[in-house]
Amino acid sequence: MANKSDKANPVGRPLIFKSVEEIEELIEEYFDFCDNRTQKVYSAKADGIIECFNPAPYTMSGLARRLKIDRRTLLNYTNKEEFFPTIRDARERIHEDVEQRLMEKNATGPIFNLKNNFGWVDQVDSHITGTPLVVINKDDERI
Repeated sequence: MANKSDKANPVGRPLIFKSVEEIEELIEEYFDFCDNRTQKVYSAKADGIIECFNPAPYTMSGLARRLKIDRRTLLNYTNKEEFFPTIRDARERIHEDVEQRLMEKNATGPIFNLKNNFGWVDQVDSHITGTPLVVINKDDERI
């Protein structure tokens, strides 16, 4: 007897994740890893190496790597009805983290991320008013 995942993908490769619970557990492991990451640094005060709390930023690529799939495959799981809410929630959590990082010193990386992963765009509005410009060359001829 075929399971629900087999019915949802009648052609092509079988799904990597057989249940929503399986992918949810791995997603939470990724966020826990990011939230609890530490880094070893030299401390002059301690005259040695100490371990510091240094949370990692959330990224779509990082999540995909933790799931052992590529970023495009992760996004494709949103096309599967049963996985859509889980992937959407993880994506929105990452989106929120990236937006918060815009408030930090260097926003170039987060801006790039938001444009490429979340559809943000730079928008420029131009309004031209006034009289038309007439260009005259050196021989006093209109161009």
